[in-house]
Amino acid sequence: MYNKHKKEMKFKGDEFMYSANSNRYNEMIYNHCGSSGLKLPIISLGLWHNFGGIDAVENMKEMLFTAFDNGITHFDIANNYGPPAGSAESNFGAIMKNDFAPYRDEMIISSKAGYYMWPGPYGDGSSRKYLISSCDQSLKRTELDYFDIFYSHRFDSNTPVEETMLALDSLVRSGKALYIGISSYNKEQTAEAYKILKELKTPFVIHQPAYSILDRWIENDGLKDYCANVGLGIIAFCPLAQGQLTDKYLNGIPEGSRAASPFGFLQADAITPKRIATLKKLNDIAKERGQSLAQMALAWVLRDGKVTSALIGASKASQIIENLGALKNLTFTKKELDAIDEACAD
Repeated sequence: MYNKHKKEMKFKGDEFMYSANSNRYNEMIYNHCGSSGLKLPIISLGLWHNFGGIDAVENMKEMLFTAFDNGITHFDIANNYGPPAGSAESNFGAIMKNDFAPYRDEMIISSKAGYYMWPGPYGDGSSRKYLISSCDQSLKRTELDYFDIFYSHRFDSNTPVEETMLALDSLVRSGKALYIGISSYNKEQTAEAYKILKELKTPFVIHQPAYSILDRWIENDGLKDYCANVGLGIIAFCPLAQGQLTDKYLNGIPEGSRAASPFGFLQADAITPKRIATLKKLNDIAKERGQSLAQMALAWVLRDGKVTSALIGASKASQIIENLGALKNLTFTKKELDAIDEACAD
């Protein structure tokens, strides 16, 4: 049981009790989140997949223990993560209570609300009613006293931005969150939110957008530079493009992959012959750098210091270890960057 952690386990009755690696902070890089005093590990772990009610708790524990043992202090969840919705928070809360409780103050735990959670007119969107009720539910599921960061998970065109921001401000003032973030807002929406929260003196410190070699919308929209200019941190989700930027799809769609599942966000029709050709070219560039494709993709997201942290997902602990290998080479030559751009332009 947990062979990688046995030396760090304490025995209590018939069970092993987790004890963190004493050298866990030696290799990790911690970046300030924008202009705030908050630091995040350069690699964070997201619980979007593989932490739901249909997944094995033993595997969840091994992934979480591996992450923390290697300096990953930031764990990102959301009210609707599962399946079923809410189960990722419940599972994380149980592990937090039974294994991680002594380390709470060494962790940054975030959650989000914005997508459908319960029937009726109050279980979706970004209204004050929904956000505050959802945060309360998330705290109960995780059995936490507060979240370090609480996000508006999406922009809601049916709710005034001021109402959403005032609700987030209330969560901080009531002690339910230490910091505030937003996710998937474009530059214009972010600027509007920033103006309101700055006037309120709310600790708005981070934006969580999708960002990868294959998805550069935050560059094209101007959001990436805007956040850097006003002092907002960025944590990039899907930096591996739902697993496309790994060696998994170099020869098509393997069984058991996200693209092979009819229920996943990555659809099979995204893995076209053209996309496979692009991935192979990128993989060749990664090999020349002495990295796996996944390691190079993470390094690319982090290359210029404007992204605070890359938010990875995993289905097993070994993937976390491999992804951490990206830290060994985070710099690129102009020739390498041009080659990556050329591969994606084909």
